[in-house]
Amino acid sequence: MKNRDIEKLIQWYDQNKRSLPWRDTGNPYDVWLSEVMLQQTRIEAVKPKYLAFKKELPDIASLANCDDDRLMRLWEGLGYYSRARNLKKCAKYLMKFCDGKLPENFKHLMVLPGIGPYTAGAIASIAFNQPAPAIDGNVLRVLTRYYGITEDIRLPKVKKMIEEKLNNFYGCKHPNLSYASFNQGIMELGETICVPNGAPQCKKCPLSQNCYAYQNQMTDRIPYRSSLKDRKILERTLFIIQDDQSFLIHKRPQEGLLAGLYEFPGVDAHLTKSEMISHIESLGFTPLRITTLPEAKHIFTHLEWHMRAYEIKVAEIQHLLDEQYYLVNKKELQSLAIPSAFRKYTDWYSLRD
Repeated sequence: MKNRDIEKLIQWYDQNKRSLPWRDTGNPYDVWLSEVMLQQTRIEAVKPKYLAFKKELPDIASLANCDDDRLMRLWEGLGYYSRARNLKKCAKYLMKFCDGKLPENFKHLMVLPGIGPYTAGAIASIAFNQPAPAIDGNVLRVLTRYYGITEDIRLPKVKKMIEEKLNNFYGCKHPNLSYASFNQGIMELGETICVPNGAPQCKKCPLSQNCYAYQNQMTDRIPYRSSLKDRKILERTLFIIQDDQSFLIHKRPQEGLLAGLYEFPGVDAHLTKSEMISHIESLGFTPLRITTLPEAKHIFTHLEWHMRAYEIKVAEIQHLLDEQYYLVNKKELQSLAIPSAFRKYTDWYSLRD
């Protein structure tokens, strides 16, 4: 990138950057937490969750000592729950080996559990002003347009090309340059100006004079992105089993999708009412009343759940309880770490209070 463009980018960022709760502090923990939350999640959705999380777990020590169920509850609504588990794993490592502090450079950050190249680069550059690349989707979009890279942005070699260009830039001496402002400037440009959907606001862009895509009227073709494969559809039937006081809740395995979180029991198939009754009776229940609930759909990155659900009133639940099945009352149901995939059904009960 031309030196004049670097200067214009940083000047634009300093004048136009949004006020964000994690950006205003510069605290390494805040930077780390926000960057992990922002992966696969929009800024506006992250803000309230970040503030609530910070209020409960204000530092690395409190995160390291947090109960798993409480952690999952604080993370609820952000999805990709493995991110929260990796945060805690890393916090425990930092408390044990790093005096409860994040290291300052990219190489040492990469040693930490759960921290990959993007997060390491973001922490090093934003929190400690170190010359390190932090390449997310926004950075890829801005720089493929700027340099005129027309190959499929999903290809690893495209990211490698951008990484090499940034490392060449970082390898040169830049006295008094704010690497924090440079990296955040590219990210902010991709978030607000060089947008992916709709027309980018090129006339407001500080890089437009030397942007290949803008100068060649190719912003609608760069970056090129091949289509994803169709999502797999999984049909599920949920059993909302309850007696006069309690609901039966299942804890998912500690590995795999939504690991360690709570859900309503169910099977991976759409059951008719008669099939459902046969299944429930095979578990030792005698249904007293059955209500068919509205169907729901939840979309993951590569998977869709199409769910049907039955509310099943029974006289007794105790016989099925073990280390995977629990009884909770209505109030506890609202406070458990239950994924947003089931929110339609948990909300249905809260509305009936």
